[in-house]
Order: sequence, then C-alpha cells, then structure tokens
Amino acid sequence: MGVPVNKLICASNINNVLTDFINTGIYDRNRDFHTTVSPSMDILISSNLERLLYLLTDKNDALISEWFGKLASEGRYEVNDDVKAKLRDEFCAGFCDDEQTKATIHELFEKYSYTCDTHTAVAVKVYNDYKAATGDNTRTIIASTASPYKFSSAVLEALEGGVSDIDEYAKVDRIAEISKTPVPSALAELKTKPERFSDVISKEEQKQYVLKTLGI
Repeated sequence: MGVPVNKLICASNINNVLTDFINTGIYDRNRDFHTTVSPSMDILISSNLERLLYLLTDKNDALISEWFGKLASEGRYEVNDDVKAKLRDEFCAGFCDDEQTKATIHELFEKYSYTCDTHTAVAVKVYNDYKAATGDNTRTIIASTASPYKFSSAVLEALEGGVSDIDEYAKVDRIAEISKTPVPSALAELKTKPERFSDVISKEEQKQYVLKTLGI
C-alpha cells in the first residue's frame, strides 16, 4: 500500500520453528511441541508460510510443491540460496519463553500502565531484543491481536507475581480492578449465561452420538 516498511519482524514463543526457518532457511517440524501461555503461536506447521514462499520464488508452484511435499513426507525442507537471501533482507525473527512473556507483561504495566495479552508480550520482547541487537530505531508497529482477558490466568500471574487459586471469572474481575480497563462485554456476560452443552461421552461413543444427534 506504499508504506515504507524497513523490516518485518517475526515473533514466536518457545515453539520457534519459524524463527529457525527465517534464520537458517531450513523448516523442520521434527521437534518437541510445547503448550504455552500464548496458544495461538503454538504451532509446528505454519498455515501462511506457503503463500509467502510462493511470492518469494516468483510464483514457482513446482518448487513450492517440492518443498511442501518434503515437509509432508520427511517433516523438513530447505529453501534455495535465493530465497534465503530474500528472507534475510526482508525479515528478522526471534522468540521468547513463558517466563519472559510474563515478565514483559509486568514490565509494560509498571512502565506504561498498559495491560497486554500474552501474544502481544511475545512480540514486544522479540522487538526489544531486535532493537538491542541491531540498534535499529526505526519507528515500529506491533500488531496486537487479543484481549488480555482471554488469558486471565497468565496475565494475572504476570501482574501480581504469583499463581492465583481463584476461579476464571474472579481473575477477569481482578485484572479489571488492577488495570482500570473494562472487561469486553462478550466475556463479562459469560458467567450469567446458561451452559449450552453438558453431555460428556467417551471416544467409542462418538459415532453413535453423532448419528443420534442427526436423527439417523
């Protein structure tokens, strides 16, 4: 759109498959998978990377098919030197773990009275690391994608410095009290809404339950 973007910075949590790929040109999903406080980043296969590589290869669909065929069969592939050079030119990448994520949430609140979610905190930590490593002071936009109230346990722990044993709704209320920011209505109204689904079935019962529900 004409915006003079200097560098695209990719931030990951401890599931750092994209960080490794951007830094090395090797995509390898043969690694441990971690459940983190930033769950939307918990991936081993990126759903958007294929489109990016399609553009970086000048729309070479045969090459893309070859690489992603290897990903399916071997769990890894390595891009060519041309694409590696383009990645280095346009991207930087970093990652952080859960403790660093929570520490960043705490630091942001202490410094700016701003309460951010766990995913935004990953981005802030990676950006600060990038800036420290490169000295690049280009004005930067961080894409914040979620409400801190969606991740109340981790955010409250970050703000108060300890694990709380109160229920999820109480945690949401406590964050609102600390941060002086309103709880989104969709979340605030959840605790007064009736439970829609109460059936619990075993794995073996799934097929019969679906047929029964469909009236078959």
